[in-house]
Amino acid sequence: MPLRRLTLPALLLAASFLTPQTALAAACPAPGEWRLDDGRHTTNAAMMHQLADQQVVLLGEQHDRLAHHRWQLHTLSGLHGHRDDLLIGLEMLPRESQPALDAWVAGELSESQFLDKSGWHQYWGHDPAFYLPILHFARMQQIPLVALNILPELRQRLASEGWDSVPTDQRHHLSPPAAPETAYREQLEAVFAQHPSGSDSDDAGNNGLERFIAAQLAWDRAMAEGIADALERHTDSDNNAPLLVGLVGQGHLAYGHGVPHQLADLGVEGQQTLLTWQPNGQCEPPAGLADALYALGDEAGFEPSAPPRLGVMIEAHVDGVLVQAVGDDSIAERAGLASGDVIVEAAGRRMASPGELIAVVRDQPPGTLLPLGVSRDGSLEEVLARFPAQQ
Repeated sequence: MPLRRLTLPALLLAASFLTPQTALAAACPAPGEWRLDDGRHTTNAAMMHQLADQQVVLLGEQHDRLAHHRWQLHTLSGLHGHRDDLLIGLEMLPRESQPALDAWVAGELSESQFLDKSGWHQYWGHDPAFYLPILHFARMQQIPLVALNILPELRQRLASEGWDSVPTDQRHHLSPPAAPETAYREQLEAVFAQHPSGSDSDDAGNNGLERFIAAQLAWDRAMAEGIADALERHTDSDNNAPLLVGLVGQGHLAYGHGVPHQLADLGVEGQQTLLTWQPNGQCEPPAGLADALYALGDEAGFEPSAPPRLGVMIEAHVDGVLVQAVGDDSIAERAGLASGDVIVEAAGRRMASPGELIAVVRDQPPGTLLPLGVSRDGSLEEVLARFPAQQ
């Protein structure tokens, strides 16, 4: 089923909401302008007017880019000016966090209580400061927040065992994903090649690449079904459906792959994917990247410093956090961490998820040592990760 691409009603075209393509053939969009996939530019006001008629608007992000989250908040505010029946879907949290999201919007939790009860650090790990302005906006405006994701353990189980091996009631009644388009599979293969895991195969004989692709498809499908289910739940008795705005990593959205592809398979046609774009003198973005691109100026001076990183690929493990691969000349390599290690403690705290480890590392002061409890070959060892004075 083809994705619905961005089109504006003839009335808007006649009213010259769009600048003619011929007049802008050599012009880069200015910061704050939107560039449509057909090459034309449009204003924010015209864009919000058109998007308000959709079922789903997907706002892509790089999780650690503050400018992306500011753009998401501004776009949410513009859309809420057109639609009172707005929903905000979050990739960041699994369905198990929905009660905490409901309690937050209801004003029943402080920030610290919300982060604790939602399992933010356990499930996500990225700095909540990037997202709190959006969460406060939803709370102030009483906009329902929807947890779109599933637990990492379930995602890995689906990838390893296959969908038929996991009872439907243990996978939130999710249906298996639609097969990926060839271009998406090639994209995932390229990502996997850049981050090789410690082993090319698991005990079941499936190679690491296939498991990685299966996990990505489970992630995409879970978010798409979370969106479709939320639309159905919030459609009123007169069949008036809300507008759901999803905050999702751009890798799950680019070129109509990932979540848009799975939404189309579920019959959700009124959808648009929006990404940010910083021209940097390159005025022609890749064709088909998104339905529309928002032009960002140079926001580098307003971005926080990059957080410290161990330099490892990690995933959830029954005993803690499994190290899949270690980067060359990284803090982890210098500390002696190796593929196959399981980090069970960090700074004396038990680690139950990758997000918790990421949060501990993110808060590590420069020039200090982070003690890690590592399970290796059946024994528990202490590893000291030394963070340089300057990041």
